[in-house]
Amino acid sequence: MVQDLSARPDTRDYHHLLLAQVPLIDVRAPVEFAQGALPGARNLPLMSDEERAAVGRCYKQQGQQQAVTLGHSLVQGDYRATRIASWLDFCARHPEGYLCCARGGMRSHIVQQWLAENGVHYPLVEGGYRALRQYAVDAIARLAQQPMLLVSGNTGCGKTDMINSQPTGIDLEGLARHRGSSFGRTLEQQPSQASFENQLAIRLLQGHQQHGNRPTFRWVIEDEGLTIGSRHIPAVFHQQMRLAPIVVISDPFELRLERLTEQYFVAMRRDFIALEGEQQGWESYCAYLRHGLEAIRKRLGLERFTRCLAALESALELQQRTEDCRGHWQWLVPLLQDYYDPMYKYQLEKRSGQIVMRGDYHQVAEWLASNA
Repeated sequence: MVQDLSARPDTRDYHHLLLAQVPLIDVRAPVEFAQGALPGARNLPLMSDEERAAVGRCYKQQGQQQAVTLGHSLVQGDYRATRIASWLDFCARHPEGYLCCARGGMRSHIVQQWLAENGVHYPLVEGGYRALRQYAVDAIARLAQQPMLLVSGNTGCGKTDMINSQPTGIDLEGLARHRGSSFGRTLEQQPSQASFENQLAIRLLQGHQQHGNRPTFRWVIEDEGLTIGSRHIPAVFHQQMRLAPIVVISDPFELRLERLTEQYFVAMRRDFIALEGEQQGWESYCAYLRHGLEAIRKRLGLERFTRCLAALESALELQQRTEDCRGHWQWLVPLLQDYYDPMYKYQLEKRSGQIVMRGDYHQVAEWLASNA
Protein backbone atom coordinates (compact mmCIF):
# COMPACT_ATOMS: atom_id res chain seq x y z
CA MET A 1 0.00 0.00 0.00
CA VAL A 2 1.36 3.43 -0.98
CA GLN A 3 1.76 5.83 1.92
CA ASP A 4 0.49 9.29 0.95
CA LEU A 5 2.55 11.60 3.15
CA SER A 6 0.88 14.81 2.16
CA ALA A 7 -2.06 14.18 -0.18
CA ARG A 8 -0.63 16.93 -2.38
CA PRO A 9 -0.43 16.92 -6.17
CA ASP A 10 2.58 17.95 -8.24
CA THR A 11 2.87 21.73 -8.24
CA ARG A 12 3.55 24.85 -10.28
CA ASP A 13 3.10 27.14 -7.28
CA TYR A 14 6.58 28.59 -7.59
CA HIS A 15 5.70 31.63 -5.51
CA HIS A 16 4.90 29.50 -2.47
CA LEU A 17 7.89 27.22 -2.97
CA LEU A 18 10.28 30.18 -2.97
CA LEU A 19 8.53 32.31 -0.36
CA ALA A 20 8.31 29.47 2.18
CA GLN A 21 11.67 27.93 1.22
CA VAL A 22 9.92 24.58 0.97
CA PRO A 23 12.31 21.61 1.40
CA LEU A 24 13.26 20.08 -1.95
CA ILE A 25 14.89 16.81 -2.91
CA ASP A 26 17.01 18.07 -5.78
CA VAL A 27 17.89 14.98 -7.82
CA ARG A 28 20.08 16.79 -10.36
CA ALA A 29 23.74 15.80 -10.62
CA PRO A 30 26.16 17.54 -8.21
CA VAL A 31 27.66 19.68 -10.98
CA GLU A 32 24.23 21.08 -11.81
CA PHE A 33 23.43 21.73 -8.16
CA ALA A 34 26.74 23.59 -7.70
CA GLN A 35 25.87 25.91 -10.58
CA GLY A 36 22.66 27.06 -8.93
CA ALA A 37 20.31 25.86 -6.19
CA LEU A 38 17.69 27.01 -3.70
CA PRO A 39 18.23 27.41 0.05
CA GLY A 40 15.63 24.77 0.91
CA ALA A 41 17.08 22.17 -1.45
CA ARG A 42 19.25 19.18 -0.61
CA ASN A 43 21.18 17.51 -3.39
CA LEU A 44 20.33 13.79 -3.37
CA PRO A 45 21.10 12.98 -7.01
CA LEU A 46 19.66 10.21 -9.08
CA MET A 47 22.93 10.01 -11.01
CA SER A 48 26.49 11.12 -10.38
CA ASP A 49 28.15 13.63 -12.71
CA GLU A 50 29.81 10.80 -14.65
CA GLU A 51 26.58 8.80 -14.95
CA ARG A 52 24.65 11.84 -16.12
CA ALA A 53 27.30 12.58 -18.75
CA ALA A 54 27.16 8.99 -20.02
CA VAL A 55 23.35 9.04 -20.25
CA GLY A 56 23.48 12.39 -22.02
CA ARG A 57 25.86 11.05 -24.65
CA CYS A 58 23.66 8.01 -25.12
CA TYR A 59 20.58 10.21 -25.56
CA LYS A 60 22.27 12.25 -28.30
CA GLN A 61 23.60 9.20 -30.12
CA GLN A 62 20.87 6.58 -29.62
CA GLY A 63 17.74 8.35 -28.42
CA GLN A 64 15.62 8.56 -25.29
CA GLN A 65 14.74 4.89 -24.82
CA GLN A 66 18.34 3.75 -24.93
CA ALA A 67 19.28 6.54 -22.53
CA VAL A 68 16.57 5.45 -20.07
CA THR A 69 17.74 1.87 -20.30
CA LEU A 70 21.33 2.91 -19.65
CA GLY A 71 20.27 5.03 -16.69
CA HIS A 72 18.47 2.10 -15.07
CA SER A 73 21.48 -0.15 -15.65
CA LEU A 74 23.81 2.36 -13.99
CA VAL A 75 21.60 2.83 -10.92
CA GLN A 76 20.72 -0.61 -9.59
CA GLY A 77 21.41 -3.09 -6.81
CA ASP A 78 22.91 -1.78 -3.58
CA TYR A 79 23.68 1.51 -5.28
CA ARG A 80 20.01 2.08 -6.05
CA ALA A 81 18.95 0.90 -2.58
CA THR A 82 21.28 3.41 -0.92
CA ARG A 83 19.89 6.27 -2.97
CA ILE A 84 16.31 5.28 -2.32
CA ALA A 85 17.07 5.08 1.40
CA SER A 86 18.36 8.67 1.38
CA TRP A 87 15.22 9.89 -0.42
CA LEU A 88 12.94 8.00 1.98
CA ASP A 89 14.74 9.52 4.94
CA PHE A 90 14.28 13.03 3.51
CA CYS A 91 10.57 12.36 2.87
CA ALA A 92 10.09 11.21 6.45
CA ARG A 93 11.85 14.31 7.78
CA HIS A 94 10.10 16.71 5.38
CA PRO A 95 6.62 15.45 4.50
CA GLU A 96 5.78 18.94 3.18
CA GLY A 97 8.55 18.83 0.58
CA TYR A 98 8.78 18.18 -3.15
CA LEU A 99 10.97 16.47 -5.71
CA CYS A 100 12.87 18.58 -8.18
CA CYS A 101 15.09 17.93 -11.21
CA ALA A 102 16.21 20.25 -13.99
CA ARG A 103 12.94 20.46 -15.93
CA GLY A 104 10.50 18.31 -13.97
CA GLY A 105 11.07 15.52 -16.44
CA MET A 106 12.51 12.05 -16.53
CA ARG A 107 14.71 12.11 -13.44
CA SER A 108 12.14 13.41 -10.97
CA HIS A 109 9.49 11.09 -12.40
CA ILE A 110 11.81 8.08 -12.00
CA VAL A 111 12.54 9.00 -8.40
CA GLN A 112 8.84 9.60 -7.77
CA GLN A 113 8.07 6.13 -9.17
CA TRP A 114 10.76 4.41 -7.11
CA LEU A 115 9.50 6.12 -3.95
CA ALA A 116 5.95 5.00 -4.72
CA GLU A 117 7.21 1.45 -5.15
CA ASN A 118 8.61 1.77 -1.64
CA GLY A 119 5.39 2.98 -0.13
CA VAL A 120 5.75 6.78 -0.31
CA HIS A 121 3.96 9.20 -2.61
CA TYR A 122 5.96 12.42 -2.94
CA PRO A 123 4.95 15.22 -5.32
CA LEU A 124 7.31 16.93 -7.75
CA VAL A 125 7.86 20.46 -9.01
CA GLU A 126 6.46 20.76 -12.53
CA GLY A 127 9.00 22.50 -14.70
CA GLY A 128 11.72 21.69 -12.18
CA TYR A 129 14.56 23.92 -11.07
CA ARG A 130 14.56 25.88 -14.31
CA ALA A 131 10.98 27.02 -13.74
CA LEU A 132 11.80 28.02 -10.16
CA ARG A 133 14.90 29.83 -11.38
CA GLN A 134 12.94 31.76 -13.99
CA TYR A 135 10.35 32.75 -11.40
CA ALA A 136 13.17 34.04 -9.16
CA VAL A 137 14.69 36.09 -11.99
CA ASP A 138 11.28 37.57 -12.83
CA ALA A 139 10.60 38.33 -9.15
CA ILE A 140 13.83 40.33 -8.87
CA ALA A 141 12.93 42.36 -11.95
CA ARG A 142 9.43 43.02 -10.63
CA LEU A 143 10.32 43.83 -7.02
CA ALA A 144 13.26 46.02 -8.09
CA GLN A 145 10.62 48.54 -9.17
CA GLN A 146 9.67 49.19 -5.53
CA PRO A 147 11.15 52.41 -4.08
CA MET A 148 14.64 52.05 -2.62
CA LEU A 149 16.77 53.96 -0.11
CA LEU A 150 20.54 53.50 0.01
CA VAL A 151 22.61 53.63 3.18
CA SER A 152 26.09 54.95 2.50
CA GLY A 153 29.12 55.92 4.56
CA ASN A 154 32.81 55.33 5.00
CA THR A 155 34.18 51.89 5.80
CA GLY A 156 33.42 51.05 9.43
CA CYS A 157 30.28 53.17 9.84
CA GLY A 158 28.05 50.21 10.67
CA LYS A 159 26.11 50.21 7.41
CA THR A 160 25.44 46.44 7.55
CA ASP A 161 24.14 46.69 11.12
CA MET A 162 21.87 49.52 10.01
CA ILE A 163 20.52 47.52 7.08
CA ASN A 164 19.82 44.48 9.25
CA SER A 165 17.96 46.62 11.78
CA GLN A 166 15.42 47.69 9.14
CA PRO A 167 12.24 45.65 8.50
CA THR A 168 12.74 46.03 4.75
CA GLY A 169 16.53 45.93 4.82
CA ILE A 170 18.20 43.74 2.17
CA ASP A 171 21.68 42.67 3.23
CA LEU A 172 23.26 42.03 -0.16
CA GLU A 173 26.67 41.37 1.39
CA GLY A 174 25.17 38.78 3.71
CA LEU A 175 23.48 37.03 0.80
CA ALA A 176 26.74 37.11 -1.17
CA ARG A 177 28.78 36.03 1.90
CA HIS A 178 31.26 38.81 1.30
CA ARG A 179 31.72 42.25 2.85
CA GLY A 180 32.52 43.94 -0.43
CA SER A 181 36.06 45.23 0.14
CA SER A 182 39.41 43.59 -0.61
CA PHE A 183 39.28 42.27 2.98
CA GLY A 184 35.64 41.28 2.57
CA ARG A 185 35.83 37.51 2.31
CA THR A 186 34.22 35.45 5.05
CA LEU A 187 34.90 31.90 6.16
CA GLU A 188 31.97 30.72 4.06
CA GLN A 189 32.44 30.18 0.35
CA GLN A 190 30.46 32.57 -1.82
CA PRO A 191 27.35 31.02 -3.38
CA SER A 192 27.23 30.58 -7.13
CA GLN A 193 25.86 33.55 -9.05
CA ALA A 194 22.53 31.80 -9.65
CA SER A 195 22.24 30.75 -5.98
CA PHE A 196 22.97 34.33 -4.87
CA GLU A 197 20.22 35.62 -7.14
CA ASN A 198 17.80 32.92 -5.96
CA GLN A 199 18.41 33.95 -2.34
CA LEU A 200 17.92 37.61 -3.24
CA ALA A 201 14.60 36.78 -4.88
CA ILE A 202 13.45 34.89 -1.80
CA ARG A 203 14.44 37.74 0.52
CA LEU A 204 12.56 40.22 -1.68
CA LEU A 205 9.46 38.03 -1.79
CA GLN A 206 9.53 37.61 1.98
CA GLY A 207 10.01 41.32 2.60
CA HIS A 208 7.21 42.25 0.23
CA GLN A 209 4.89 39.65 1.77
CA GLN A 210 5.51 41.02 5.28
CA HIS A 211 5.59 44.77 4.62
CA GLY A 212 4.36 45.43 1.07
CA ASN A 213 1.05 46.89 2.21
CA ARG A 214 2.75 49.79 4.02
CA PRO A 215 2.08 53.09 2.20
CA THR A 216 5.76 54.11 2.47
CA PHE A 217 7.19 50.68 1.66
CA ARG A 218 10.73 50.80 0.28
CA TRP A 219 13.81 48.60 0.25
CA VAL A 220 16.67 49.76 2.47
CA ILE A 221 19.95 48.67 0.91
CA GLU A 222 23.63 49.36 1.42
CA ASP A 223 25.19 51.53 -1.26
CA GLU A 224 27.11 48.90 -3.25
CA GLY A 225 29.04 48.73 -6.47
CA LEU A 226 27.95 46.27 -9.11
CA THR A 227 30.07 43.44 -7.68
CA ILE A 228 30.31 41.97 -4.20
CA GLY A 229 33.38 39.78 -4.14
CA SER A 230 33.04 37.58 -7.20
CA ARG A 231 29.26 37.97 -7.43
CA HIS A 232 27.40 40.74 -9.22
CA ILE A 233 24.11 42.34 -8.30
CA PRO A 234 21.52 41.66 -11.02
CA ALA A 235 21.69 44.54 -13.50
CA VAL A 236 17.97 45.37 -13.30
CA PHE A 237 18.26 45.68 -9.51
CA HIS A 238 21.49 47.66 -9.52
CA GLN A 239 20.13 50.11 -12.09
CA GLN A 240 17.35 51.02 -9.67
CA MET A 241 19.85 51.31 -6.81
CA ARG A 242 21.84 53.92 -8.73
CA LEU A 243 18.74 56.13 -8.97
CA ALA A 244 17.72 55.85 -5.30
CA PRO A 245 18.00 58.55 -2.62
CA ILE A 246 20.90 58.16 -0.19
CA VAL A 247 21.35 58.57 3.56
CA VAL A 248 24.95 58.91 4.75
CA ILE A 249 26.33 57.70 8.08
CA SER A 250 29.18 59.97 9.21
CA ASP A 251 30.62 58.46 12.38
CA PRO A 252 33.81 59.62 14.15
CA PHE A 253 37.02 58.07 12.82
CA GLU A 254 37.86 56.52 16.21
CA LEU A 255 34.52 54.71 16.38
CA ARG A 256 35.04 53.37 12.88
CA LEU A 257 38.45 52.05 13.92
CA GLU A 258 36.93 50.22 16.88
CA ARG A 259 34.29 48.57 14.69
CA LEU A 260 36.84 47.50 12.09
CA THR A 261 39.20 46.17 14.76
CA GLU A 262 36.46 43.98 16.19
CA GLN A 263 35.27 42.81 12.79
CA TYR A 264 38.54 42.12 11.00
CA PHE A 265 41.15 41.46 13.69
CA VAL A 266 39.22 40.02 16.62
CA ALA A 267 36.27 38.21 15.06
CA MET A 268 38.09 36.90 11.99
CA ARG A 269 40.96 35.51 14.06
CA ARG A 270 38.50 33.88 16.45
CA ASP A 271 36.45 32.39 13.61
CA PHE A 272 39.46 31.00 11.77
CA ILE A 273 40.76 29.33 14.93
CA ALA A 274 37.32 27.95 15.81
CA LEU A 275 37.09 26.39 12.35
CA GLU A 276 40.65 25.14 11.82
CA GLY A 277 42.32 24.94 15.23
CA GLU A 278 44.89 27.19 16.87
CA GLN A 279 47.89 26.81 14.57
CA GLN A 280 46.20 26.39 11.17
CA GLY A 281 43.56 28.96 12.08
CA TRP A 282 46.20 31.55 12.91
CA GLU A 283 48.05 30.88 9.67
CA SER A 284 44.82 31.18 7.67
CA TYR A 285 43.96 34.44 9.43
CA CYS A 286 47.39 35.88 8.56
CA ALA A 287 47.01 34.73 4.95
CA TYR A 288 43.58 36.36 4.78
CA LEU A 289 44.96 39.77 5.81
CA ARG A 290 47.97 39.50 3.50
CA HIS A 291 45.73 38.52 0.58
CA GLY A 292 43.44 41.49 1.24
CA LEU A 293 46.36 43.88 1.10
CA GLU A 294 47.84 42.18 -1.95
CA ALA A 295 44.53 42.58 -3.79
CA ILE A 296 44.92 46.38 -3.83
CA ARG A 297 48.69 46.44 -4.33
CA LYS A 298 48.58 48.12 -7.74
CA ARG A 299 46.13 50.75 -6.56
CA LEU A 300 48.24 51.57 -3.52
CA GLY A 301 51.50 51.80 -5.46
CA LEU A 302 54.64 49.90 -4.54
CA GLU A 303 55.95 52.30 -1.87
CA ARG A 304 52.69 52.58 0.06
CA PHE A 305 52.00 48.84 -0.27
CA THR A 306 55.48 48.00 1.07
CA ARG A 307 54.96 50.24 4.12
CA CYS A 308 51.54 48.75 4.84
CA LEU A 309 52.80 45.18 4.48
CA ALA A 310 55.70 45.80 6.87
CA ALA A 311 53.28 47.31 9.39
CA LEU A 312 50.93 44.37 8.94
CA GLU A 313 53.69 41.86 9.68
CA SER A 314 54.68 43.77 12.83
CA ALA A 315 51.05 43.94 13.94
CA LEU A 316 50.59 40.18 13.44
CA GLU A 317 53.67 39.47 15.53
CA LEU A 318 52.32 41.72 18.30
CA GLN A 319 48.84 40.22 18.13
CA GLN A 320 50.14 36.65 18.30
CA ARG A 321 52.39 37.46 21.25
CA THR A 322 50.05 39.68 23.29
CA GLU A 323 46.59 39.46 21.61
CA ASP A 324 46.75 43.26 21.26
CA CYS A 325 45.10 44.23 17.94
CA ARG A 326 45.91 47.91 18.03
CA GLY A 327 49.18 47.37 16.19
CA HIS A 328 47.07 46.93 13.07
CA TRP A 329 46.15 50.60 13.27
CA GLN A 330 49.65 51.40 11.99
CA TRP A 331 48.61 50.22 8.54
CA LEU A 332 44.82 50.43 8.77
CA VAL A 333 44.74 54.17 9.58
CA PRO A 334 46.78 55.25 6.52
CA LEU A 335 44.88 52.75 4.39
CA LEU A 336 41.60 54.39 5.38
CA GLN A 337 42.83 57.97 5.22
CA ASP A 338 44.83 57.71 2.00
CA TYR A 339 42.89 55.10 0.03
CA TYR A 340 39.41 54.05 1.13
CA ASP A 341 38.08 57.39 2.40
CA PRO A 342 39.19 59.47 -0.62
CA MET A 343 37.75 56.82 -2.97
CA TYR A 344 34.45 56.85 -1.10
CA LYS A 345 34.34 60.67 -1.10
CA TYR A 346 34.97 60.83 -4.84
CA GLN A 347 32.27 58.28 -5.63
CA LEU A 348 29.70 59.90 -3.35
CA GLU A 349 30.33 63.43 -4.68
CA LYS A 350 29.23 62.27 -8.12
CA ARG A 351 25.79 61.55 -6.63
CA SER A 352 25.59 64.36 -4.09
CA GLY A 353 22.21 65.43 -5.48
CA GLN A 354 20.69 62.15 -4.28
CA ILE A 355 21.68 62.65 -0.62
CA VAL A 356 18.63 63.29 1.57
CA MET A 357 20.20 63.03 5.03
CA ARG A 358 23.59 62.97 6.79
CA GLY A 359 24.28 62.16 10.42
CA ASP A 360 25.97 59.79 12.81
CA TYR A 361 24.71 56.22 13.22
CA HIS A 362 22.06 57.08 15.81
CA GLN A 363 20.84 60.13 13.93
CA VAL A 364 20.41 58.13 10.74
CA ALA A 365 18.63 55.36 12.68
CA GLU A 366 16.21 57.92 14.13
CA TRP A 367 15.62 59.46 10.71
CA LEU A 368 14.87 56.06 9.20
CA ALA A 369 12.44 55.28 12.04
CA SER A 370 10.58 58.56 11.62
CA ASN A 371 10.48 58.20 7.82
CA ALA A 372 9.52 54.54 7.68
